[in-house]
Amino acid sequence: MRPVSTRAIAWLQQKKISFDVIHYDHEEKGAAFAARSTGFPLEQTIKTLVTDLGGNRFGLALMPGHQQLSLKKLAKAFGIKKAAMASTETAERLTGYHVGGISPFGLQQQLPAVMEETLQQWEAVMVNAGQRGVMLKMTPGDIVKALGCRVTPLVG
Repeated sequence: MRPVSTRAIAWLQQKKISFDVIHYDHEEKGAAFAARSTGFPLEQTIKTLVTDLGGNRFGLALMPGHQQLSLKKLAKAFGIKKAAMASTETAERLTGYHVGGISPFGLQQQLPAVMEETLQQWEAVMVNAGQRGVMLKMTPGDIVKALGCRVTPLVG
């Protein structure tokens, strides 16, 4: 398998943040499929959700693959009244990645991010590398450091 480089990988390398690249055969989008395909636990597989914070503001929510995002808790984390999920078109336009391959790193447009606090308990987590079928295995602390994101309860 030839080495893959994505904007996310290049961005992390530039910041000198360590990670391992994990490849799998992408047949369907979603954290559950990625976890099954790689043999990595779903609760340690991060889904990157693009959210609409209103007033043409958007943000990322990093969630464990098996959990649902509480839009109420997300709004509270961003200090706003109401949040919603961004449309597929908006998510792809803002990130420059296809849904099913959205990485929080190396975005077209830098977006503020929050991470579900339970992800901090793991030594390693997996997050998308910016291309379907390519994941990054890294520590939750390195993700927080790379993104400057806040860790907060987000599960609904």
